[in-house]
Amino acid sequence: MTAQPYLDGLFSLEGRVALVTGGSSGIGRAVAGALARAGASVVVVARTRAALAATVGELEADGCRAAWVSADLGTRDGVRAAAEEAAAVFGEPDILVNCAGVNLRPPMGELTDDVWDTTMAVNLEAPYLLGQRFGPGMAERGFGRIIHVTSQQAHRAFVQSGAYGVSKGGLESLARSQAEAWSPFGVTCNTLVPGFVLTPLNRRLSADPGKVAELAARTMVGRNGLAEDFAGAAVFLASRSSAYVTGQSIFVDGGFSVH
Repeated sequence: MTAQPYLDGLFSLEGRVALVTGGSSGIGRAVAGALARAGASVVVVARTRAALAATVGELEADGCRAAWVSADLGTRDGVRAAAEEAAAVFGEPDILVNCAGVNLRPPMGELTDDVWDTTMAVNLEAPYLLGQRFGPGMAERGFGRIIHVTSQQAHRAFVQSGAYGVSKGGLESLARSQAEAWSPFGVTCNTLVPGFVLTPLNRRLSADPGKVAELAARTMVGRNGLAEDFAGAAVFLASRSSAYVTGQSIFVDGGFSVH
């Protein structure tokens, strides 16, 4: 056997349908691009129409099958409407990637109910609702991949973790609960844990050159993360290769977490 058929057998996503929230920027965009270029038909869900159109246009120019849905994932009605609209494009998804998030970080003593509610709605409740909508169908079909993008703050408190850290910790627990429920039926549920990645979500910290350098020095590879660093891990977790990997937190952080 030559290398290409072997690699296709392990990692090809031909014939699969993927839904990626937060897929129009940062890590989500890199993941959506990776899944599409590995053969999946990808629906990108986010809020900003111009960014969505640009992302899908780039994928289509590369010969990929892609579409977009503009949605407000901060409300239950918005999540449910987005799920139905996305499923109507290429069919029910085999792969669900939850990357959409808000990164609101007031000091704990200044944390308001509104910030708490917004953070939990987007970062935790939307992934829960999407899992409830698509997970049982994946289990019935005998194949599914659910991937959540979490944070170092799910494991340790720093840079004012606040509600954000709580939401990401909950998301990792959600992955384990989903794995317990659906992995016996061929659905794996895992999380990708970034280090400090230079994306729009981290705009506040990225604006401080000293902090950027400090965080890079904490890694073992000597640099901060880039969105494209997540492409390979995402394809692995979305593919046949990860059939025996479930309920896990996969750190893609340059060694940040073990320094």
